Amino acid sequence: MTSILARYLMRAILSHTALVLSVLLVLSALYLFIDQQDDVGDGTFGVDDALIFALLNLPQYAFDLLPIASLIGALLALGNLARSLELVVVRAAGVSAIRIGMWVGAAGLILMVMTAVLGEFVAPPLEQYARQMKMFERFRDFSMTGNRSAWAKDGDSIISVRQQSADNRYGGVYVFKFDERRRLTAMGRANNASIGSDSRWQLDQYRESKILSDQVIASQTPRAELETNLSPEFLGLAVFKPESLPVRGLLSYIQHLRSNGLDARAYETAFWARIARTVAVAVIVVLAVPFAFGPMRATGTGARTVVGIMIGVVFFLLAKMLESGGAVFGLPPFVIGWAPTVLLAIVTSIALARVR
Repeated sequence: MTSILARYLMRAILSHTALVLSVLLVLSALYLFIDQQDDVGDGTFGVDDALIFALLNLPQYAFDLLPIASLIGALLALGNLARSLELVVVRAAGVSAIRIGMWVGAAGLILMVMTAVLGEFVAPPLEQYARQMKMFERFRDFSMTGNRSAWAKDGDSIISVRQQSADNRYGGVYVFKFDERRRLTAMGRANNASIGSDSRWQLDQYRESKILSDQVIASQTPRAELETNLSPEFLGLAVFKPESLPVRGLLSYIQHLRSNGLDARAYETAFWARIARTVAVAVIVVLAVPFAFGPMRATGTGARTVVGIMIGVVFFLLAKMLESGGAVFGLPPFVIGWAPTVLLAIVTSIALARVR
């Protein structure tokens, strides 16, 4: 009997979560498609490309929305069972709220595994492919490759970027210049670089070696300019953003940054936050149990949906505030990443313990 009740409860939560997630993804796809219309017509980027771009980004949206969708789905499922008195019958049969919470947590574990698979194997490569497809359709005159860094060809020059610290600021920039016969004529390196509104690169602490037929001339200047047609948007293709990397990619890139003496705190924070957000899916589902037996038992579907959205938004804003403020105040990345999930677990445990 217990296993039948557990499967019934888990099936209800999973089905409602799937329904909620489907609605949220349809709205996200519509928003993404409309947002791409400003770029339609650039190069060969058309309406069909905008639709494909929106669809390829949906797995990443699913990863981001699963905590909220799971909570709303659990609230709807348990709320409907409470209103139909099914939960009352279960409690009258001697099943404790803690046991029901364990069944709900089992459904949360399934959702957590789905979130991990999406975030680790599905969403990152599809999102990267979508970005590449869009940029290569818009900018046909450039070519790019890269694994640990961005390598972009612009005319007779090749530019390598090791790290992106902001939308238009980069670290570890190498510039290779070639002549019409593809012979290397100069090689330079800048500690930092930024791109202005006029697409001119400002290179800090720039050191360059000019290669002549019989000698190499080295020079150094605190600041230099470089003219290029590369935009920050295009160059950002092969420069990793923390939020778009899977856990294994973040760990590998953190080791790469450390070995090259670069700041890895942003990626360490993203590493722990990504793991914590995945675990939070299993925790946040259990938070629906106290509401099913408490103030939300007699309320309608709309009220439960609003409560779920509010809790999800608060959790999301708290995580973002800690990530931003923690970096300013020098908090450890582990603390920044795990604090919202730990707080959520504490609140859930206290609320579940108070259920009678």
